[in-house]
Amino acid sequence: MSAYSIDVNLSTFETEILDRSMQVPVVVDFWAPWCAPCRTLKPVLEKLAAEHAGRFVLAKVNSDDNPQLAAQFGVRGIPAVKMIVGGEMVDEFTGALPPAQVRAFVERWLPSPAEPLRGRAAQAHADGDSAAAHALLTEAIALDPNNEAARLDLIELLINVDDREDAEKMLDALADHAQDGARVDALRLRLRLAASGLAADQEADYAARLEADPDDLDLRMKLAEICVLKQDYAAAFEQLLAVVSADRSFRDDGARRTMVELFNLLGSDHDAVREYRRRLAALLNR
Repeated sequence: MSAYSIDVNLSTFETEILDRSMQVPVVVDFWAPWCAPCRTLKPVLEKLAAEHAGRFVLAKVNSDDNPQLAAQFGVRGIPAVKMIVGGEMVDEFTGALPPAQVRAFVERWLPSPAEPLRGRAAQAHADGDSAAAHALLTEAIALDPNNEAARLDLIELLINVDDREDAEKMLDALADHAQDGARVDALRLRLRLAASGLAADQEADYAARLEADPDDLDLRMKLAEICVLKQDYAAAFEQLLAVVSADRSFRDDGARRTMVELFNLLGSDHDAVREYRRRLAALLNR
């Protein structure tokens, strides 16, 4: 037994299974001493736990000694293996599968080894060190070429440092098979806005010009676009809503259409989407 392979009973399952699964996946193996297939499967799981060294925890439960726990997990035959992630059972199998299938079952739920590098890259970028963030994301992609999130992070970084050509090439290569279509579309929008010649650091200048001439709807649209570049979506919605209120037909209903595009990109759970979708509907129904 090791730090990655532990025996669990009814009194420890909440701490060792549910609580731990909030940090890393937990594979629960229900077994019994008399069960021959259990004796075949157990060393396969223990070997994987040792090999992955903390990327998941193997929790072994003697079902004879813990019938209440077995019943709670719906165990009807053993060996029974349950994958617990975030306090919820997300996958399972019964019986002693071949080692390759057991490996595939486990690794399907393991966090990517690129994730710690993504976190460090985000912090480096927040600290103003774009070069370090770029290097960390490049390393993350090399470590896990299938990590779409790391690729999208790098594309976003390239847009932020105004390397639009490389950003567009990466986005084109990824777009057709991307799983996170909403984020791809959002990055496409940011690329389009970046190509307009506007920049996030122009916000103060445009805001001052708008204060001097609040009826200039073109200025409001440009200020909204700058806010989108900064990902300050609430401020962008505020300017776009003001344009819709002043002149629905401006730029061929462009302000309303842009709001709807942003609603679709951000998703209905976004706080700003909920507020400004309601306010737009109220305005249009007046």
